[in-house]
Amino acid sequence: MTQQLVRQTQPTAEDSAPGEPPTDPVVEAVSPVSGSPVSVRRAAAAGFLRKPGLVLSVLVVVLVILWALIPTAFTQWPPDTGVPTDRLKPPSAEHWFGTDSLGRDLFSRVVHGSATSLAATAVAVSVGLVAGSALGLLAGSLRGWVDDAIMRVMDVLLAIPSLLLSLALITVLGFGTINIAIAVGVASVANFARIMRAEALRVGTAVYVEAARSSGVRWHSILLRHVLPNAAGPVLALSALEFGMAVLSISSLSFLGFGAPPPAAEWGSLVAGGRDYLVAAWWLVTLPGVVIAAVVLSTNRISHAFQDSERNTR
Repeated sequence: MTQQLVRQTQPTAEDSAPGEPPTDPVVEAVSPVSGSPVSVRRAAAAGFLRKPGLVLSVLVVVLVILWALIPTAFTQWPPDTGVPTDRLKPPSAEHWFGTDSLGRDLFSRVVHGSATSLAATAVAVSVGLVAGSALGLLAGSLRGWVDDAIMRVMDVLLAIPSLLLSLALITVLGFGTINIAIAVGVASVANFARIMRAEALRVGTAVYVEAARSSGVRWHSILLRHVLPNAAGPVLALSALEFGMAVLSISSLSFLGFGAPPPAAEWGSLVAGGRDYLVAAWWLVTLPGVVIAAVVLSTNRISHAFQDSERNTR
């Protein structure tokens, strides 16, 4: 463990005002190697490494993102072409996740399907984040009848189960991965709006915001330069949590058949395709389901870390 040196600096005569007693010595923590103050980043990195659950969660998310970006670096099997003689083979060194009823490598389909599933999830979270943050920011800053009108609409959205609301929107928009993403994003708007409104109300009473209003700064400039940057922390933490929930919602809708048509590989459709072979080939449902669960749990753990960090900085 690195030892720290304690250095005392005695105040000079210029440091004390006339007629006032001299101030106390200033104690400063100094690194014995460089003589500079102890790095906060180094302490944060050490604290991060002391949380194995958080480290594992970050590694899972990074791995899945790499699957989506460079799938051929992880598997050489084609996702849509199968070998009939290799159908329904259990997991092995050759086929890590086994094969499906058409002889296609399941691990390859999971890896290539991550691009579609994560892209839809990113669109869903972006829709909810942008629309919900804008509505919540306006409601918390303008207040009055604008606040009442926006939040009553948000209350209606919260009263409807998110999956049911997504299904209703899909019937209007039509089937497809992008339509699923938009529907899931609209269903999450109310959550972002409520958090952003609460943060906008809190930041709106700060001294620097009142000073900006008193100096004649326009309201939209105050929102963009003062309120939004200082209210974004909890909303970004919520976006990490909503990312996991969006993965689960999109996989559920894909499981029900509202996603991309076959033979496109989506995580939810992979689980749906293996349910007819659950007794004879358990891996067709179990292993894609484990991947979905791992991603959802990992994003939830990262979201909790963001929330803890936000509380500590206040």
